Formats: sequence, structure tokens, C-alpha cells
Amino acid sequence: MKYKLIADIAKSLLLARWKQTLVAAVGVTFSITMFITLLSFMSGLNDMLDGLILNRTPHIRLYKDIKPNAQQPIALANKKDTTYNFIHSVKPKRERVELFNSASIMRALQQDTRVLGVAPKIATQIFYNVGAMNITGVINGIDIDAESRLFYFKDYVVAGNYMDLKNVPNSIILGKGVADKLMLNLGDMIQVTTTKGEQVPLKVVGYFQSGLLDIDKAQSYCSIATTQKLLGEPNNYITDLQIKLKDVALAPPLAKEMQAKFGVDAIDVQTANAQFETGSSIRSLISYAVGITLLIVAGFGIYNILNMMIYEKMDSIAILKATGFSGSDVHAIFISIALSIGIVGGAGGLLFGLGLSSIIDQIPFNTSSLPTIKTYPIIYNPTFYIIASIFSIVTTYFAGFFPSRKASKIDPVIIIRGK
Repeated sequence: MKYKLIADIAKSLLLARWKQTLVAAVGVTFSITMFITLLSFMSGLNDMLDGLILNRTPHIRLYKDIKPNAQQPIALANKKDTTYNFIHSVKPKRERVELFNSASIMRALQQDTRVLGVAPKIATQIFYNVGAMNITGVINGIDIDAESRLFYFKDYVVAGNYMDLKNVPNSIILGKGVADKLMLNLGDMIQVTTTKGEQVPLKVVGYFQSGLLDIDKAQSYCSIATTQKLLGEPNNYITDLQIKLKDVALAPPLAKEMQAKFGVDAIDVQTANAQFETGSSIRSLISYAVGITLLIVAGFGIYNILNMMIYEKMDSIAILKATGFSGSDVHAIFISIALSIGIVGGAGGLLFGLGLSSIIDQIPFNTSSLPTIKTYPIIYNPTFYIIASIFSIVTTYFAGFFPSRKASKIDPVIIIRGK
């Protein structure tokens, strides 16, 4: 096959109808540009929305749940085929919610090569006292260093120094919604009442804002030592162990393993936040569907242009075949035309897609509800560019395949006789 000659003929046909060729290439460029930009933006949006929860959520949480005793007294009774036993209003068994042997569990977890880190936590309900009113809230007692390293705690402290929680005795970082509701400033004192009725004054050293209003209107943070003192508990009192894994995909099986091994309750991040993963998957699916649709539409444009070119170049095709070009040669010529449009248009689309994504990435996006977000979220994932390149070539190939097959079957005798 005369590859150089075929390439020269394809080039001549492209330049002979350069306006239509340009329109087809622009269509591919536009499709690839929007495909990359849409996926980059939607992926960034998914990461931002999931991050609001998942950045603050452990991969595995170990805790002790309040639940009825699995072995009820009625189970000890003699069972007969003719009798039935019914239990009403079963009450949970009376026990403490703390994790026993939490220190030994933490040591075992820190030695596990699959675990990135462990952060202890105490969660307790309290009342914020405002004059004669009591507002329900939650205080999380945290290890400040571990919480910042594993769950980006310092990124969500929008006022004050997060280390003051560790360095200042009897201090508290209020949720932004709580601070706004109570009209408290940094350095003010707030009185809280525990579920045991103890009233304790705490100094406000910062505001915390997660971006989730319901959380920010209830939750606040103290150090573990302050929370233990608040509850009148010893320094080994822990209610939760938050585990970050090196591979989040291992969370479901590891949660079951740890639950059986340590004799505590465990929940993994996939189970706790299944709705967020579902939302991300649906948004990504929609993005891919829209992008691929754009590429297919561009492919139809190339198909129509090549069809018109074949009808207009019937004489040229007949002469080519009459002078010794085979049907496969003609097929190769029109496939070359289609792939040239796809490659040139696709390359332009990749560049424009990267440029448009960069522009969007620089647009300010400031909102008080999302303190960690400064610009519109964009993800520069090489996978998107690889997928776009493959689809541009595949789409344009099939757009040129059918017209080129039609051209390869043209009988030059019929065309020349008709003339």
C-alpha cells in the first residue's frame, strides 16, 4: 500500500474542503474541552462535598453501643412445641459506654501495619447555659495533635489558635453556629451543664466551622483532659477510637475483624456514609454520560461531512480506482481523513480543556459556610485526559469507517459511464 501517496491524497481532500474540515475539528475540540472541564469540575465538587463529611469521619470507629442484652432470661426457659414466649418493652442492659482497655487497644492498633493512625475521643451531651435557657449540645473531647494530623482539625478552626485547646486549661472551641447563637467572643466564658447536673465554666479560645450547619450549631471541642474533668471521670476514660487506614477500601473487612478481636462495636466509613458515595457515583456517571454524548454528537458531524465529501468526490474516487487504487486504499484515505480530524481536534480539546479548568480553578469562591474552600474545586486527573484522547480517536474512527467503506465499494465503471 502506498502510504505516502495515500497520506498526500487525504491531505489534498482535507484542504479542498478546509471549511468543513475546520468545522468538524472544532466540534471535536469543543466536545473534548467540555468533557475534560466537566469531569474536572464535577470530580472537584465530589471531593469537596465528600470532604465535608469524610475528612472528619474515621475510616473505622470503635465504640460501645447501648443495646439490650442478647441473652434474655426467657431464653433459658424450657421450650415446648405447643408454647410461645413473648417479651415486651425490653430495656438495654445497664453498663458504661466507655471503652475498657482502650490503652491496650490503641497500642495494638498502632502496631498494625494497615493502620495510619488512631485518635481517641470522648463524646458527651451537655447543655449550654444562656441566662435562664439551656441549649442542647455535644462536646467532643479530642487529642488535638492526632485530630489535626488525621482529620484536618486545624483547617476548620476559623478563629483563634487550635493549640490553645491543649495549652489553656478548661478551654473550649465552639461550633460557629453555637457561638453566633450565644453571641460569644474569643476570651469569653461559657457555662455548660453535664448530664449529671454539674456546671463548669469554660473559656472560649476559638470557633470551629465544618460547613455543615446542623453540626456547627451543636458541637464544640475540648481537650480529652478537660472533658474527663468535666464528666468527673478518670484519665483512662475514652468512648471512641477513631482509626484512619492507609487504604480506605479495607475498612469494611477490618471493622468486622476489629469488632471480633477487641469485643467492641465497630462501624466503617462506607457503611456510615453510604449516601455520600452514592451521590458521588451518580454525579460522576452523569458527567461521563454528558461528555460521551458530546463526543458522539461530534462524531455524527464528521460522519455527515465525510458523506458529503464522498458524494462530491465520486469522480475523483472513480479515477483513483481506475488508475489502480484498490478499495482498501480508498478506505484508508477516508479513515486517514477522519482520524486526522479526531487527532487534531482532540489535541486542541486537551489543551483548551486544561486551560479552561485552570481558569475556573482561579475563580474566587468564598462562602462563610465553607471556610476551607477559596476557589471553585477542580481536579487535574490524568485519567480524564487519557479517556478523552481514546474517545476522540475511537469516535472519529467509527464516524469515518462507514463513509470510507461506502467509498471503497464504488464501481468506477458505473461512475465514468454515467459521465
